[in-house]
Amino acid sequence: MKTEGRNAVIELLKTDKNIDKILLEKGAQGSLGLIFAQARKKNIRVQFVDKQVLEKESETGRHQGVIAFTTDYEYFDLDDIIEAKKSEQGGFIVLCDGIEDVHNLGSIIRVAECAGADGVVIPKSGSASVTESVIRISAGAAEHMKVAKVANLNQAVEKLQKAGYWVYALEAGGEDIYQEDFKGHVALIVGGEDSGVKRLTKEKCDKVLSLPLHGKVNSLNASVALGIAAYEVVRNRRQ
Repeated sequence: MKTEGRNAVIELLKTDKNIDKILLEKGAQGSLGLIFAQARKKNIRVQFVDKQVLEKESETGRHQGVIAFTTDYEYFDLDDIIEAKKSEQGGFIVLCDGIEDVHNLGSIIRVAECAGADGVVIPKSGSASVTESVIRISAGAAEHMKVAKVANLNQAVEKLQKAGYWVYALEAGGEDIYQEDFKGHVALIVGGEDSGVKRLTKEKCDKVLSLPLHGKVNSLNASVALGIAAYEVVRNRRQ
């Protein structure tokens, strides 16, 4: 698996993941020099190569002078995420239902990590996976976030409820999110832009919550909607 881009590789180096080697463009300066210094401290093999070599190895076209080679992304179990509560006020988990676009998934993981979520859950089918592109789009947040891939999202919802979580679907036609008291364990489900949260999944949720829309467009981008909702959880808990 390849991780491309300066920020993504810098974040990768902060983790304990096994990095096989790093390709750096010759004449590395600035943040590329920082990457080299960090790699040397961790005894990671670094090769200085011409830009043409990086262009050939790059799968995104946005390597920014550095590509790191690691083993394939290792997903976590949902139990690992449930047990990894970061906040004394309760667990906070994000579930994705039908997020097929890698840009949306990368942005959602970034939002979840910044908001202090314990993990992100994605289904095995009908969803984008954590790829090099997702890691790059997440600005390296995917290296710090536990991501679980489950066979059945509805069963994951039931498991979270049994563990004491209130599970909320973010969807049009629900209750006003600004009236909700996000105390205890919270799980937010964000759906794909075309289909939203699936009907059976919504029916299993404890509540459906909506963001007020005052413009002519009737929906928000999935990652933007999650960002607003996630930080409403943060704001509510800080009070």
